[in-house]
Amino acid sequence: MKNQVVVSTLRTLKPAVKSLFAAGLLAVLAACSGGGAGTEENVTTPPNPGGNYNGPPPASDDVQRFKINLWDNIVGTDKCGACHVAGGQSPEFARSDDINLAYAAANTVVNLTEPDKSRMVEKVGGGHNCWLGTAQAELNACAETLTRYITNWAGGSVGGGANEVKLDPPVEREPGNSRTFPSDTADFRDTVYPLLTEYCSRCHSDTADNAQSPYFASADINVAYAAVQSKINLDNVDASRLVVRLREESHNCWDNCTANAQEMQDAIQAFVDGIPLTEVDPNLVISRSMRLIDGVVASSGGRYEANVIGLYQFKEGSGSVAFDTSGVEPAAQLNLSGGAEFVGGWGVQFAGPMAKAQASTLSSKKYHDLIKATGEYSIEAWVAPANVTQDGPAHIVSYLGSADSTNFTLGQTLYNYDFLMRHSGTGADGNPALSTADADERLQATLQHVVVTYDPIRGRRIYVNGEFTGDVDNTPIGNLNDWDNTFAFVLGNSPALDRPWAGIIKLVAIHNRVLTDEQIVQNFNVGVGERYYLMFSVSHLLDNPACFLGTPAVSQCYLVVEVSRYDSYGYLFNKPFFVSLNDAATFNGIPFQGMRIGINGREAPVGQSYAKLDTTLTASNQVLSPLGTVIGLEKGPASDEFFLTFERIGTHTNVYLEPTPPPPGIPSDSNPESAIGVRTFDEINESLAEITTVSPNSSSIKTLFAQIRQALPSVETITAFNSAQQMAVTQLSIAYCSALVDDATKRASYFPGVNFAAGPTVALDATGRNNVINPLIAHVMASNVTSQPNVADVQTEMNALITRLAASGGNTSARTITIVKSVCAATVGNAAMLVQ
Repeated sequence: MKNQVVVSTLRTLKPAVKSLFAAGLLAVLAACSGGGAGTEENVTTPPNPGGNYNGPPPASDDVQRFKINLWDNIVGTDKCGACHVAGGQSPEFARSDDINLAYAAANTVVNLTEPDKSRMVEKVGGGHNCWLGTAQAELNACAETLTRYITNWAGGSVGGGANEVKLDPPVEREPGNSRTFPSDTADFRDTVYPLLTEYCSRCHSDTADNAQSPYFASADINVAYAAVQSKINLDNVDASRLVVRLREESHNCWDNCTANAQEMQDAIQAFVDGIPLTEVDPNLVISRSMRLIDGVVASSGGRYEANVIGLYQFKEGSGSVAFDTSGVEPAAQLNLSGGAEFVGGWGVQFAGPMAKAQASTLSSKKYHDLIKATGEYSIEAWVAPANVTQDGPAHIVSYLGSADSTNFTLGQTLYNYDFLMRHSGTGADGNPALSTADADERLQATLQHVVVTYDPIRGRRIYVNGEFTGDVDNTPIGNLNDWDNTFAFVLGNSPALDRPWAGIIKLVAIHNRVLTDEQIVQNFNVGVGERYYLMFSVSHLLDNPACFLGTPAVSQCYLVVEVSRYDSYGYLFNKPFFVSLNDAATFNGIPFQGMRIGINGREAPVGQSYAKLDTTLTASNQVLSPLGTVIGLEKGPASDEFFLTFERIGTHTNVYLEPTPPPPGIPSDSNPESAIGVRTFDEINESLAEITTVSPNSSSIKTLFAQIRQALPSVETITAFNSAQQMAVTQLSIAYCSALVDDATKRASYFPGVNFAAGPTVALDATGRNNVINPLIAHVMASNVTSQPNVADVQTEMNALITRLAASGGNTSARTITIVKSVCAATVGNAAMLVQ
């Protein structure tokens, strides 16, 4: 096709496309004219009158698809049914007298091939009566939901197949001279910072009573400088957010808003004037430039979402509400609180014991109703745990009343994912949980795709990064009759804030059907987050007439890179490929070497993964590298300007000289490493086995060791040893000593002369005590070690322990056995065994 190319994302569209395209439609139609009223609370949409339609029947299957997927969802008076009706505002796509006429009207404002580009979606996204409110995040959520409705209609009308992203020629831009925020805060301190600290510190400071992010008025100037950079436009000062908030939104003006905005603009201009321009090196061989917002959205489809009943993509970027854009009413919006906040690249970060994102119990009820109706479901999430030390389990995704009463919970325990759910075969708390195996360490502190499913045939299953973990649910299959419809859907914690989880969630989808293995792989392959295709024009470098078409000539040859917001601080560049939009173009081995990424007028100092490329361009859609790399964010997605440089492309060359590294400085002396350390988990286990003569393969020992292995020391560094590890050592010591003393043959050999049939007053007299203490000392403390506790001191402590234990608990043989076990555990689990 001329002037565009289609890039397959290797995913099947099927019902996934349905979902996406439909989301936008709802938003546009939502009202007649002007902006819609904002909402303060989550409200349940009243039942729509779709089921009450009494007009002529649909004239075709496509009209029926329109009715089910779009009309039924927008015909209510809270959306479009108040205006776009028969005799009302044109187009009359919400009329209820004749579905066929409504269908004809809707076709004038929808695009079934690209639902997100439908006129209805654009209208609602632009502010035309969004039913959620007038803030940009609310407009975006309305547009997403409306696109999903149209997509559901389109999935049956235009068919399935591989999801395709169309690459159209972008506006060409020469890389320009640019300014970049200096690393030093001196100019900021003397210009903008005084205004911020004087007038904004009551809120925008991390020490304020009513602290509100971003903290650009923090008393710590480094914190303030890092926070303010996204609010200052170095290239267009009067467009800086700090200025716009005062001038156009009258946000906390301290006097006259117009005068205050000018004062802020003058201060920013003074700051910018002190930053030198970075000029593009004229010797570089460079492509045309692109900003992230100029790219083609690469994450707009391809997921399987035929049965999604709740969807959170976290595109809002700011605010305190994450919108459910599934299109299934009522929308279960999430209220963020306690330190839960949006991060760049579409995600929410949970940090601190109070952080959570929770829906109302009323809107959460749809999960109860729609899942019980099918008896099966899937929970899908893209998560990045902050660490692998969280225990509990810490709650990631839950629908529950409390930690002791849940419908379902996806949680974390150390390296494991846990799946708890209530059915007739489990307890009210969802236990016994299905967990990934300890030894597999499936959960890692990195971005992972996690899916848990339940159906009454296979029970619970867990998938990580597209793969079934193999963990088998041994709990008897049950029904969902005991599910409670008064619970709340919550992320990152429990409603009572007693199961906090730390990390970032980038997507959550609730399906009221089980996803198949193929569908899970499909959704994993699609990926997640804010991703774009950046098309860097290289037509001017290839000396090929086919790289230009039309009058005026339009570039046809591009190097395309998938670029995403990696987090709040960087961009991920991934999998570059060469493409021509001219199907007739041919390429005869064009030399291609040494590609580097430029940002804001200069080559990025780090992250140049493509610098060693050495190949030839031979055909369109030619993949150049499977690698990815991270480039630091400087001004933000709306302002950072990227371009590519080349050592050789076609006949154009630039000799790249590696900069001479500065001479290394004299390294400072680090803190000396301790000469002593601790035994690690396997060493501890084998040492206790040797000391007690109990086999580590005995069933009780083997089971316990598998359970607590992760809590035992994994490194020998003594400064890394903590109290939790000491507790694990104590548990294992008790187990070994119990196994020793409970075995009559072993204990008689180990503690000769001790009368275990007598009470402590007889069995642990002076002679009996020596018969307990001396064998333990002999096994634990080697005679040829000079750096260890004094033997006499240890004997004194052991004797005192026996005295304290014998003073209570009765004078029975059972008490004698307990005392010997206790003394044994205290001795074998102490520093003499642990430290080396």
